[in-house]
Amino acid sequence: MKELSLHILDIVQNSISAESNLIEIVVDESVKNDKYSIAITDNGKGMDNETLQQVTNPFFTSRTTRKVGIGISLLKQNAEQAGGTFTINSKVGEGTTVKAVFQFSNIDRPIMGDIAGTMTLLIGANPNIRFIYNHNTNLGSFEFDTNEVIEELEGIPISHPDIIKALKELINENLEMIEAKLT
Repeated sequence: MKELSLHILDIVQNSISAESNLIEIVVDESVKNDKYSIAITDNGKGMDNETLQQVTNPFFTSRTTRKVGIGISLLKQNAEQAGGTFTINSKVGEGTTVKAVFQFSNIDRPIMGDIAGTMTLLIGANPNIRFIYNHNTNLGSFEFDTNEVIEELEGIPISHPDIIKALKELINENLEMIEAKLT
């Protein structure tokens, strides 16, 4: 995967499969510290130690529809290739946290891609899941919580096409204001 937003989509799909109803995505960009991290935390089923030990193996998957599960292993590979690290923590019945850290300035760090499109796709397809998206840079922070949006909508479905379009614009505008750049 050449875009971090696609990695996020893949990991969140795992969270949805694990029956999560709360998924938090935190992106921290620090030009000053030369770090770019993504953490995805869910409150799903979690994994036992045996599964946790196997999860970064591309030839392991808990899905029955295919024999490989390359999403997590690709994220790990991309983080390590870009001078970073990868961790995954999970407890049965409590949930999972996946964290990838990249060297911000590393030429091999994938670009973010269309995170607003990814977030609105996830929200539109999963209106009953609470998504919290927090993006931090040296210039500021932006937090988006679907529960807050649903409150403001007063009964209009968050998955309504006009709402999804407005949410995508809102996310993009806020991210533009805090965009971190190498100098």
